[in-house]
Amino acid sequence: MNHKNKTVVRSMDLLNLFRDHAQLTFQEIIDLSGIPKTSVYRMLMSLEEMEFLEKGPDSKYRLGLIFLKFGHLVSSRLDIRKISFPIMQELHDDIGEAINLIIRQGDEAIYIEKIDTNQKVRLYTGIGRKSPLYAGACARVILSFLPDSEIQTYVESVELRPFARGTITDKQELYKKVSLAKKEGYTISYSELEDHTAAIAAPIFDHKGDVIAGLSIAGLEANYQNENIPIFADRIKTAAAKISTSLGYVPS
Repeated sequence: MNHKNKTVVRSMDLLNLFRDHAQLTFQEIIDLSGIPKTSVYRMLMSLEEMEFLEKGPDSKYRLGLIFLKFGHLVSSRLDIRKISFPIMQELHDDIGEAINLIIRQGDEAIYIEKIDTNQKVRLYTGIGRKSPLYAGACARVILSFLPDSEIQTYVESVELRPFARGTITDKQELYKKVSLAKKEGYTISYSELEDHTAAIAAPIFDHKGDVIAGLSIAGLEANYQNENIPIFADRIKTAAAKISTSLGYVPS
């Protein structure tokens, strides 16, 4: 184990002490951890500086408020999966296409839930898989409903790399797709992440009105033509709106 890893592991050992103790003195941390005094001192200084720990006026250490932020992020991710699953299941049972749920992670989208029991074709999407915000309907629907300034910053800085024959690689075309999605409330993709596949996606909003996730119907390109487009678009918008409402979103 190299020095960096050892330091991280030892730091985690210190933080784990606070699972059983609300607050600890410097000496108590040394006694409980069995780590040399000088090492404990250095690690406590770093953990305090990074706000993982805070030192009270009584000179006792306790977990920092940063853990509330992490806890909120994790719980909101779990909540959205829990809320979405029955709505996704109902939609999947009804139309037989794969249903995907993604959330934003920086300049990417990550698939956090998928139901494809009745979809016999293996698709690009899978839980834990990532795609850039410009590629594929599910990711691009998040991009499309971000504030205009964020969209512009992203589009101007991103390199549009192709994944499949239909991937958007022209920035003007990307702006057009984003603008159309905003107008219609959904977005559609053909062969953008994988050849011969298509998806239709709608945005999910939180209680503050911010786009935080995307929901999509996905399958073989041949099924996403003509009269199926408005049917699928209507179904995915309705399902996404149900999830948004459950998250406390009130349309303005």
